[in-house]
Amino acid sequence: MAQKINPLGFRLGTTQSHYSLWFAQPKKYSENLQEDAKIRNYIMNYVKNKMKISAVVDGITRIEIQKQSDVIKIKLYTASTKLVNEKRPQEIEELQRNLQKEFYCVNRKFNLAIIRIAKPYRNPTILAEFIADQLKNRVSFRKAMKKAIELSEQENTKGIRVQIAGRIDGKEIARVEWIREGRVPLQTIQAKIDYCSYPVQTISGVLGIKIWIFFDGE
Repeated sequence: MAQKINPLGFRLGTTQSHYSLWFAQPKKYSENLQEDAKIRNYIMNYVKNKMKISAVVDGITRIEIQKQSDVIKIKLYTASTKLVNEKRPQEIEELQRNLQKEFYCVNRKFNLAIIRIAKPYRNPTILAEFIADQLKNRVSFRKAMKKAIELSEQENTKGIRVQIAGRIDGKEIARVEWIREGRVPLQTIQAKIDYCSYPVQTISGVLGIKIWIFFDGE
């Protein structure tokens, strides 16, 4: 069998950086790792339940955490203006206070920053969410994949590959369907590749969506 690796982990230290930046002693590594996962889950649940923003396109696409001795800096990346309008700062401040209470950070403060993505359709998570919505509405999978590629090409990407696996169109036998446009050099470490794996629940079962996007470093 072929040896496969996550394209983002494969490029750490070259074109890809970690989503979590901190240093810890070996004995406290797992503790910090679990804390990062809890922080991300707490933020996503707060945005979904309290702020009533659930879709990736309108909500948060990525959360970066940077831990220092006296502060935990969190960057929330979004493609929408719903998190940055005039009514949201109060809710963001409330989220910041709740994080302080939830994780008992007496000696450390939370610092949240919201960064808007300038070119949303260069983000594979947003495209995967778009395809997922199309599949839930029973749109043809080929039509959904081609439309996602068109949206990506509008952002001047060099190449994109979209793959859907599972019981596509409700067939009894699961299969894999994929389509590619342009170049996607997965074996080149210095190639700027963005990737996501996104599950979607449909009436015929769970489908897995994978998207690779190749673009320059701009």
